[in-house]
Amino acid sequence: MISYGLGPIGLVAARIVLDNNRLEIVGAIDIAEEKVSKDLGDLLTLDRKVGIRVSSNWRKVSNDSHADVVLHATGSRLEKVYSQIEDIVSAGINCVSSCEELFFPYTRHPDLSWKIDKVAREHQVTVLGTGVNPGFVMDALPLFLTGACKCVKGISVERVVDVSTRRFSLQKKVGAGLRPKEFENMVKKGTLGHVGLIETAQFLAHNLGWELDKFQEAIKPVIAQEPVSTQFFDVQKGYVVGINHTVYGVKNGERIIALTLKMYIGARDSHDVIHIEGDPDFEVLVKKGVPGDIATAAVLVNTVPLVVQAKPGLLTVKDMMLLHNMRGHEER
Repeated sequence: MISYGLGPIGLVAARIVLDNNRLEIVGAIDIAEEKVSKDLGDLLTLDRKVGIRVSSNWRKVSNDSHADVVLHATGSRLEKVYSQIEDIVSAGINCVSSCEELFFPYTRHPDLSWKIDKVAREHQVTVLGTGVNPGFVMDALPLFLTGACKCVKGISVERVVDVSTRRFSLQKKVGAGLRPKEFENMVKKGTLGHVGLIETAQFLAHNLGWELDKFQEAIKPVIAQEPVSTQFFDVQKGYVVGINHTVYGVKNGERIIALTLKMYIGARDSHDVIHIEGDPDFEVLVKKGVPGDIATAAVLVNTVPLVVQAKPGLLTVKDMMLLHNMRGHEER
């Protein structure tokens, strides 16, 4: 396996791979000058070298490594990472990517989706976008739960995340420390907020066979009611501490898909709750919520063997075998 992109998620995923005797890293790619030429073990602050030096030269690494799959974690927007995906697939290597827009890209990027699928089929390899959100908590898991229903009339999912202890890039991504007007301007430019929630709603509607009239999306700021601080930000009262991001799928004026993602500093009672309206009608609560960073990396790594075995083309998580932990039993 080649690790392509050694940011926060890529590094956690690489560590998981190194601890799994069923998988092997044979190459590592990143463009950051401070990472290039370093041993991967040093970037992971291990007490040993792993014999894999980080390179910025994709062609050389792909030619020398003879890898079965690339674990790709470089960006959220498909247009920005498309050329990387194309290079991977054109080299005849399977790809598992954390790119959020790649999770269900057919509506937002129909042309790029077609191109990726065509090249993947030509080279007999598989491409998959996945992660924890999108990829698991708000889409794959709710869809799986509908299998216990005679019929489904609606789905609502709420995910509440306290970002106060999370990485700097995530706190910045949700607008921590901004003035409300600054927040509003960045949302309009598409440079702030969670990527992939609309893809989650489209994935659910498509796989449940629901032809919806429209999708409604809104990103609003969560405002500090008192001064709060994290390792990275000191936020004054009246400034932004995070986001309240909603997407609704509407049919005949009724919201039959309701997705709510609240990510902000100091959020109380972090949780994931999935409500299936149907026969039977039931609710699943994950207390404290599924931890984002480690879960994202784990989903990527655990998907690798499934992608290697999957049919060629651009696929979604629904096309995979049931995701499960691939490491095996460990003694307590």
